[in-house]
Amino acid sequence: MTAIDAHHHVWDLSTRDQPWIDPATMAAIRRDFTLGDLLGPARAAGITATVLLQTVADPAETPEFLALAATSGFDLVAGVVGWVDLTDPGVSDALASLVQALGGERLVGIRHGVQGEADPRWLCRPDVRRGLRAVAEAGLAYDLLTLPHQLPAVIETLRAVPELRFVLDHLSKPPIASSVMQPWTDHLRTLARCDNVAAKLSGLVTEADWARWTVADLRPYADVALEAFGPRRLMFGSDWPVCLLAANSYGEVVRTAKQLTADLSEAEQVEVFSGTAQRWYDLAGLPTQRVSGSPS
Repeated sequence: MTAIDAHHHVWDLSTRDQPWIDPATMAAIRRDFTLGDLLGPARAAGITATVLLQTVADPAETPEFLALAATSGFDLVAGVVGWVDLTDPGVSDALASLVQALGGERLVGIRHGVQGEADPRWLCRPDVRRGLRAVAEAGLAYDLLTLPHQLPAVIETLRAVPELRFVLDHLSKPPIASSVMQPWTDHLRTLARCDNVAAKLSGLVTEADWARWTVADLRPYADVALEAFGPRRLMFGSDWPVCLLAANSYGEVVRTAKQLTADLSEAEQVEVFSGTAQRWYDLAGLPTQRVSGSPS
């Protein structure tokens, strides 16, 4: 049976620093995390395929991830979402080079840390839009790593580049810890009316109170997403190992997602835990079946 974790990371600090990891507050994940570390917990949780996401804006990282996916021997990473400089006039050539690299057939998307851009309308810049159109022409998806205040620009961009498949990471990080729903809810519903975007049920535990969160804290936000996107445009992602800042284990994150989707039909759960990721990322050769152990 195939169940897909559509969002995780790996890193080796001896190869590349992860400057976004604050040693004061994120010491728990300031160490190396490998595919070997993930394999056991993923298999135990019923996950049989994953999508590996970029972590930093470094052009060397994506070829490394593609080669890792192709040669690790773990048969786990079905797709890689990498990074290119969208503002570079040569972005089309950069994308073509990645596709031709070792493991290039596993390149399924591109992402940039838009959340770190000072300009809330960064996505609306002409050079960025040109880059996004190049991503579409390459047949890839584009992952949106954004914050709630950037959602108006996201909505404009979805409408301006309708030929591109977008994926909204972590539901754009709603302020769960403060129990604030607006204007995030209205923005998300407006965004979901665009049919060229799917969203990830991921990263929610780290937007909640790391020490005290409960499934009930996450549920209002998950419910809004389920209503807005529907199961066929919502996919599960663990955000491992970042999730370990707030969760005790990988398995706890998977169990939490199953609890948040327990009221769905079996067919709808298949979409969240497999079908949506398979279609949106064009993960060839992965049968869409019920996730092992998911509630009926």
